[in-house]
Amino acid sequence: MDLAYRVTGSGPTLVLLHGIVHNRRAWNPLVDRLARERRVVTVDLPSHGDSPQLPASDRILQTLADVVEDFLPSIAPAGEKVHVAGNSLGGWLSLELAARGVVASATALSPGGFFVNDLDQERATRTFLGLRAAARVIGPVGAPALRTPLVRSAALGVFFGRPWRINPLEAARDLESLKTNTMIDAIQGADWSITPPVDHAIPITVEWGGGDLMLPIYEIAGVRKVFPEARLIVLPWAGHVPMIDDPREISRILLEGSSRG
Repeated sequence: MDLAYRVTGSGPTLVLLHGIVHNRRAWNPLVDRLARERRVVTVDLPSHGDSPQLPASDRILQTLADVVEDFLPSIAPAGEKVHVAGNSLGGWLSLELAARGVVASATALSPGGFFVNDLDQERATRTFLGLRAAARVIGPVGAPALRTPLVRSAALGVFFGRPWRINPLEAARDLESLKTNTMIDAIQGADWSITPPVDHAIPITVEWGGGDLMLPIYEIAGVRKVFPEARLIVLPWAGHVPMIDDPREISRILLEGSSRG
């Protein structure tokens, strides 16, 4: 599968994987900072942005990870393993690729898949579906309303610790993607298990926002069980999409994480 991507800067290669309903533009606030020290690859995951749709599958997440794993050699310097970092769905993918031993390091920001039980997974699912239903009801009124910081805060507070900072145009794009993205349905009830055996030699960093209302911080306990050697960082002021809340701090975390491999 040919994925849409962009390369910026020079240095060790760092591949950035966005979350569900986002695309490679989600990393724009960080790219210039990272590109001073890294060869940054931002990519549209399948069924997002300019990349093709991923066909339905009983193991949709594992298939998605297979696609990304196959993509990495095409943008990696000869003989090198790339560093990866991701948010939410992209965070799970980063950890899955690290477990497979195919990357030099992995940094995950509020990674998906570490639900404490079935009820917790159901809560996350219903939250997402509820937000999508609300976005569809709002319809064409949504985009103009998002120009108001108060409306952005109310509409996007589940995802961001500082939603009033979001660019109104990007907020409108996120709203439209929330209404139309097919991956939301494809991953309902999906198996988020990390592929065993886990390669514990890969350096792993996991950041979680204390203000994450989509995947609350208590889910970090699941990371400890699968990756007991991971470096864990908590940012009390950050939400589920921390690279928007604090680009400077997240850039620092990504640079440190990708210097450990």
